[in-house]
Amino acid sequence: MTGWEAGADLVVVGSGVAGLTAALDAAAAGLRVVVVTKDGIGEGSTRWAQGGVAVVLGDVAGDSLGAHVADTLAAGGGLNDAVAVDTVVRGGPGAVRRLRGRGALFDHDGDRPARTREGGHSAFRVVHAGGDATGAEIERALVAATRDAGVTVLDGHVAVEALREVTGRVVGLAVLAGDDAGVLRAPAVLLATGGYGQLYSSTTNPGTSTGDGVAIALRAGATAADLEFVQFHPTVLWTGPAVGRRPLVTEAVRGEGAVLLDRTGHAFMAGVHPLADLAPRDVVAAAITRHTAETGSDCAWLDATALPGFATRFPTVFASCREAGIDPRTDPIPVNPAAHYACGGVVTDTWGRTGVPGLYAAGEVARTGLHGANRLASNSLLEGLVVGERVVRAVCEDRAAAGPALLTAPVEPAPALPVADRATLQRAMSRHAAIGRDAAGLAAASDAVEAATTVGVPVGRAGVEDAALTLLAQAVLAAAGTRRESRGCHVRTDFPDRDDAHQAVSLRVRLDAAGRPVVVTDALAGAA
Repeated sequence: MTGWEAGADLVVVGSGVAGLTAALDAAAAGLRVVVVTKDGIGEGSTRWAQGGVAVVLGDVAGDSLGAHVADTLAAGGGLNDAVAVDTVVRGGPGAVRRLRGRGALFDHDGDRPARTREGGHSAFRVVHAGGDATGAEIERALVAATRDAGVTVLDGHVAVEALREVTGRVVGLAVLAGDDAGVLRAPAVLLATGGYGQLYSSTTNPGTSTGDGVAIALRAGATAADLEFVQFHPTVLWTGPAVGRRPLVTEAVRGEGAVLLDRTGHAFMAGVHPLADLAPRDVVAAAITRHTAETGSDCAWLDATALPGFATRFPTVFASCREAGIDPRTDPIPVNPAAHYACGGVVTDTWGRTGVPGLYAAGEVARTGLHGANRLASNSLLEGLVVGERVVRAVCEDRAAAGPALLTAPVEPAPALPVADRATLQRAMSRHAAIGRDAAGLAAASDAVEAATTVGVPVGRAGVEDAALTLLAQAVLAAAGTRRESRGCHVRTDFPDRDDAHQAVSLRVRLDAAGRPVVVTDALAGAA
């Protein structure tokens, strides 16, 4: 039941790099902006990003925008949108300059930004901050700028549902803070909620990453795509079986010379890919999973003992290791893959527009076509910065072109939704829909989720999140079952080869009349 109402020109859902960049630009453009965030401002996924921002600033000999584009396309397994890749890569230098103007402090090597190299990159082009605390520094700067700009932020508020007028146009957002329900009426809503790593028992994502934005968009009539491509980061600190967010060991550790070893001390990546330990993430994660299974090991080991100044260069990783009783200066780090990044999401153009008027998406929640079947390392913060800026221009243009929205449209009662037990769902997805999938396992996961599901009106934040996770699990399983090949970070053990003749397209997902996610049939005919 609605308890209060407020109005704005733009509601931004999420307080990470994409959301706060958009909020700041919108405020500068004179729009009334309200930011809605589940926890405190700055507590989402961005702050946990370690590696950096992949960007060509023109001061590295031998590197170029074209090379960055080529590396992104190579990593994406043939499913990138070439226009999106070019747009985001070429927008990066200006976006990073403006971020620095907002106070972000990057590490320097003399009088220019320091660089590192990560998997899949052909050059040292990743700028970083605080050694391995780039996300935290970007978030610090954006939060400070948001407060200085006087942008209204609603901490502890969960986005529940997009409000729509009879034409389907989005005209606001229903939110919840504890038991306090409210409505924000606005002609534009931007989803910048991050990904859905909490589908899995072990993830690098914080507890906020429950797929809320994708679920809201699908229920509002939008289309999602590439949901089956869930990237598992190859190197997450392994300290035994555990559930929840796990400490990341940034790819930059391998970029600066660390080597993956098996339990015998053999460097096993040398024969897997020409780039060996610096192969794209999907290749490394699959190799670790395969190698540990073959050798009966619980994990692989990342040997960084030859790297000078480890504690200074990688203070976040060093602190996590020391807390676990490991000294990476003298001992290899035990690592395993964990759910990390959603390459797919709500289908948008490079201006953040979805197919639903008034509804926009940017950052990990969106599928622009930049990543394709596998994200190139450190392209995520880049995309959030670039599209976070561009979406404000789209909102302003659309606002000028559109007629007045019916902001007094009545609020419909909260719908009954499928809600699965979260622990059961996570176990099923981790066992059957992680790295290495097959038809029998995907069917078993679907059955387990279905058996753990009841239908009702979600109660509180946990209910809203669990409803979103249930919808995302159904959608991921539907897409993964339809894609009968191995491509990027989608590995089918029963279809181990890539099928460019029949499956070199993005699979789109929508909700059917019963509210269940289905793969759009014409996706296989070439729609992307």
